[in-house]
Amino acid sequence: MIDKSKLPSRHVSVGPKSSPHRSYYYAMGLTEEEIRQPFVGVATCWNESAPCNISLSRQAQATKNGVKKNKGTPREFTTITVTDGIAMGHEGMKSSLVSREIIADSVEVAIRGHCYDGLVGIAGCDKSLPGLMMAMLRLNVPSIFLYGGSILPGKYKNKEVTVQDVFEAVGEYDAKKITEKELCDLEKVACPSAGSCGGQFTANTMACVAEAIGLALPGSSSTPAPYESRDEFAFDSGFSVMELIKKQIKPRDIVTRDSLVNAARVVACSGGSTNAALHLPALANEIGIKFDIFDVAKIFKETPYIVDLKPGGKFLAKDLYEIGGVPIILKSLLDGGFLNGDCLTVTGKTLEENLKNVKIDFQSQEIVYSTKNPISQTGGVVGLTGNLAPDGSIVKVAGTKSLKFKGRARCFDCEEDAFEAVSKRDYCEGDVIVIRYEGPKGGPGMREMLATTAAIYGQGMGDKVALITDGRFSGATRGLCIGHVSPEAAAKGPIALVQDGDIIEIDANEGLISLNVNKKELEERN
Repeated sequence: MIDKSKLPSRHVSVGPKSSPHRSYYYAMGLTEEEIRQPFVGVATCWNESAPCNISLSRQAQATKNGVKKNKGTPREFTTITVTDGIAMGHEGMKSSLVSREIIADSVEVAIRGHCYDGLVGIAGCDKSLPGLMMAMLRLNVPSIFLYGGSILPGKYKNKEVTVQDVFEAVGEYDAKKITEKELCDLEKVACPSAGSCGGQFTANTMACVAEAIGLALPGSSSTPAPYESRDEFAFDSGFSVMELIKKQIKPRDIVTRDSLVNAARVVACSGGSTNAALHLPALANEIGIKFDIFDVAKIFKETPYIVDLKPGGKFLAKDLYEIGGVPIILKSLLDGGFLNGDCLTVTGKTLEENLKNVKIDFQSQEIVYSTKNPISQTGGVVGLTGNLAPDGSIVKVAGTKSLKFKGRARCFDCEEDAFEAVSKRDYCEGDVIVIRYEGPKGGPGMREMLATTAAIYGQGMGDKVALITDGRFSGATRGLCIGHVSPEAAAKGPIALVQDGDIIEIDANEGLISLNVNKKELEERN
């Protein structure tokens, strides 16, 4: 039996003064022995909003069994999510990014308010992953993160498809490349199971981050959501959090600047979501570590692109699972000297120790490459600066044909206006589509632009135009799409001064984004 005299739950379960509290536990069917054990919060984002979350309740039950098996008392609770696939393309997207903070806040107050000694957080959709990890760092009680798993691919016309294909098919329909019936047939088969979006979009990117940063058990992120073998990882997560409580290994012992660098490496090498450039600094901020977009961009530039996953590549999360999952990526990076293997993880071992027995056969699979023979020398995500983005911006270049672009600005002050113009083909080859006043303040909420970018790609114009915004992009966005342009328009950033017809130059090789208007004229516009 663990001595509870120094654990948070002593306040609600030990001694005569806790008698009223214990009466509540008896009301819920707990035994005297269970009340004497450490209390572990099992927080999930289960809901019926989207397929990302519907399997989380099942996994929570397996997690609770693991806690019980190792002499702990699990207490399950849920929090909200906003699912980007459904919030996309309308006012609902303004609620997306802020949901990350609500998730972190709600889990924090639930754990603090009930004096739980540990936490297992189970998340499915994009913002719920960093939200739960932020709460873990804020609380600093022994914690383990568990991803709910990815969706299985759909099949349409003998081709594997994801929701990305449906978004792009809207553009194909607008361009009269497909019929309405074909669009409807595709939407019915694209998402055949529970789980988060199947490419290296934001959810799978942040799941990779959870393993790289040390907060998730090795291999726990890759198994698809419908597979019952996910329940083994859930059980192990519950069992292992009790070991962390015994040893008092806490999230701030695990997440350091070195482990944040490891996490950024995984994003870069896998062509991950640009949203990681928001979430990694947010995690760092919880523990007082300076790690901003420029730090992230520097790591992205130094890291080779070695994982061939959609949207920039060919394969899906299920394919990665079948060759060994995230540990294969980590092992390739470690062998190439791109990871700090001394970082502690939730196993109680270092990252290098966790990967000791992982073997990679580069000949038998085409998904993970050696760092000595990368897809490209620079990571799949890069940072850009210049007079149009003095405080930085970000672009995913994985799978992008040309990393340079020069064109005329076509300006829109909200996403809806841009999407309407794209739907009507009211833009030209060579345009740089500018969508502004969609930043954190200007939106407010910093919406994602997948509906617009996917429509452009579906119309066959993905490589013929560029798009910049002070908002952000879905992890499923592809093409030369620059987001997070800062300062944003609402904060009087230079993007607010761009006019139709201005020449904008983008050079992702050099990390530059420039507005070819002289300083004096910009001052007059201001």
